[in-house]
Amino acid sequence: MVKFPYFCLMLSTYLKHPIFKIITRVTEELHIPAFVIGGFVRDIMLNRDNKQDIDIVVKGSGIDFAHHVAGKLKGDIPVKFYRNFGTAMLRYQGWKIEFVGARKESYRLNSRKPIVEDGTLVDDQNRRDFTINAMAIDLTKDHFGDLIDPFNGLNDLKEKILRTPLDPNITFSDDPLRMMRAIRFAAQLDFIIEPVCFQAISRNSERISIVSFERIIDELNLIIQTEVPSRGFKMLDETGLLTIIFPELVLLKGSEVIDGKGHKDNFYHTLAVLDRVAAKSDNIWLRWAAILHDIAKPHTRKYVPGVGWTFHTHEYKGSKMIPAIFRRLKLPLNEKMKYVEKLVLLHLRPIVLAENKVTDSAVRRLLFETGDDIDDLMLLCEADITSKNLQKVKHFLRNFEIVRRKLKEIEEKDRLRNWQPPVSGELIMKSFGLPPSKEVGIIKDAITEAILEGEIPNEFDAAFQRMLLEGKKLGLKEISQ
Repeated sequence: MVKFPYFCLMLSTYLKHPIFKIITRVTEELHIPAFVIGGFVRDIMLNRDNKQDIDIVVKGSGIDFAHHVAGKLKGDIPVKFYRNFGTAMLRYQGWKIEFVGARKESYRLNSRKPIVEDGTLVDDQNRRDFTINAMAIDLTKDHFGDLIDPFNGLNDLKEKILRTPLDPNITFSDDPLRMMRAIRFAAQLDFIIEPVCFQAISRNSERISIVSFERIIDELNLIIQTEVPSRGFKMLDETGLLTIIFPELVLLKGSEVIDGKGHKDNFYHTLAVLDRVAAKSDNIWLRWAAILHDIAKPHTRKYVPGVGWTFHTHEYKGSKMIPAIFRRLKLPLNEKMKYVEKLVLLHLRPIVLAENKVTDSAVRRLLFETGDDIDDLMLLCEADITSKNLQKVKHFLRNFEIVRRKLKEIEEKDRLRNWQPPVSGELIMKSFGLPPSKEVGIIKDAITEAILEGEIPNEFDAAFQRMLLEGKKLGLKEISQ
């Protein structure tokens, strides 16, 4: 045990919290040592905001210890515990405190579920995933604030290196999810994975197949939510993990050349788009739309002599691929998926507008189809302009500004965002004495087209008169009201 004055100075504010004094009192009464360990210690040293999740390791029963702590807190503080895992959790003054008994673990080859036995603090630190997460702070009275750092995690923090406490081959083979966590931490913290560890991830990448996709997607989403997500995806690709967990994305790699003409590497283009979106939005589903916007390009790629490479309908086919991808990756099959489908389907529309004359009709249709997601779609489309030709980029961005102005003008005038036609199907049926039928759809579509084309204003009276006209074309007579 070594005391680091600077380290203790960093901790002083947090160790003054009353929960630590109470834990120290319980260690004295029960004659059981307790330690803060893991992310709380790491994040304080890194001056990160995540300092309210506290992991406490005790020698003995973490559940019993938690109940003793709760008994000394003001108010009726409930303790949630999980007897099978030997863990307990309570919340106090906005802090989430988890308690677990020190333990050692051993693994079987075909499972990531360990065989758990009671152990010492040393055993518990040995089983930790990385040295930066194995540091512990003593909370006993005589050694309060002492740092216990057997693997020199403090130095690894300083050097921004991620390494495992023990042999990385064993660490990653025992619990393959740690490979994803390694890449996630490296991406989050902008750390380097120590070369031997990185090689061990590549060597053991196939072991990720024994991990449930629910656990994998949790880590992948955390990678996607990092400041520069491409860092994590490049590491996933280099280690071979991406091929196993997300093969559709790997298919985007490479550039084929015919007659001296090649197309861009759509894998690295996708990562560039993802980073550009991430720089402007924390919306994870917009980031997923960036990841998937070109996902169908390998299936639509075609070389046309005299024209070059084409990817016709990749936006349509890509949107159709999304439900299967979401289902396999255990992503939500709800409005979040529908949102991603919509953005992938429409992601070329503003680009087409920016290339041509921006007509009111085209803008109305885009607003009608996109609704409240128009701003996200525009952000995605601007991020999609990754050409090395600066003049081309400036041209598109300048035209995008024209599109944005036109969108604002049309929205203010015609109110088409999340728009429903002023005349409903029910009113059409009532007006002409019709049952549900194709004639109702024909009339409703004609009214919608007339408004989108600017032939009539987006108002009830004008739409009602158009309804009567379209009904007359179909030989229908209005029933007197």
